[in-house]
Amino acid sequence: MSNKATLEKDAMKVLKQTSRTFYIPIKLLNKTLRKTVGSAYLCMRAVDEIEDHEEMDAEIKQHLLMETSQLLKESVFNRNAYDQLVAPYEKELPEVTLRLADWVAFCPDDIERRVKDSTSEMAEGMAKWVEKDWHVQTKEDLDEYTYYVAGLVGVMLSDIWNWYDGTETDRDLAIGYGRGLQAVNILRNVDEDAERGVGFFPDDWSKKEMFAYAEANLQKADQYMTQISTKNILLFCQIPLALAHKTLNALKSGKEKMSRDEVEETVDRIINS
Repeated sequence: MSNKATLEKDAMKVLKQTSRTFYIPIKLLNKTLRKTVGSAYLCMRAVDEIEDHEEMDAEIKQHLLMETSQLLKESVFNRNAYDQLVAPYEKELPEVTLRLADWVAFCPDDIERRVKDSTSEMAEGMAKWVEKDWHVQTKEDLDEYTYYVAGLVGVMLSDIWNWYDGTETDRDLAIGYGRGLQAVNILRNVDEDAERGVGFFPDDWSKKEMFAYAEANLQKADQYMTQISTKNILLFCQIPLALAHKTLNALKSGKEKMSRDEVEETVDRIINS
């Protein structure tokens, strides 16, 4: 098996381990898009796992995120420098983070720069929020936080669609797509986050306001979908969005989340339609 084939197999394996929501739609993409979106998602997940680490010291997180951001700005990603950066923490960090250089290498050359730029911006933004101890006080704070951790995913995907076949999408709607998914996650994980002393609700907000915020952004996501005509891209975008809408409805009715059967039924219905 060639190195490229081995890397592709590894990428899909790590993707499956790190994201139930995105693994299925990425698997359904054609070969070019699967490779591109897969590598881009893994790059962003690599920095997200640093920000999200429950035991790592905040100063170490900031250092790793800022240094990674700088390395991603270089014309050629310095594998040795990155490996040296994360080596002291190899027992704490997951495979997806330790192998960031592989995910950059896996990305098609002519879209790599955009993927690195978006991931670099994400890492820098996450470092800021680690320093703030994720203290969201206002809607503006929430908008900034959700932009860095999820809106940027929407922006990067739109860059990929444009690179792939010239698909034009509105940047604000792309950000809304990412923000909508993240707002649903915040609502779904509110008790779990509280247990670890973290909260993403602005100071004067209750669940009512967060539900409205999630709905407003999911409406933007619905508009975003109307700008896409490529069937394979549309299928990819429909699955996480449909799951977010259904999860939000489940949370509103007092459930903790969708059942596994409901998830599978939703995914099957989209694929078969």
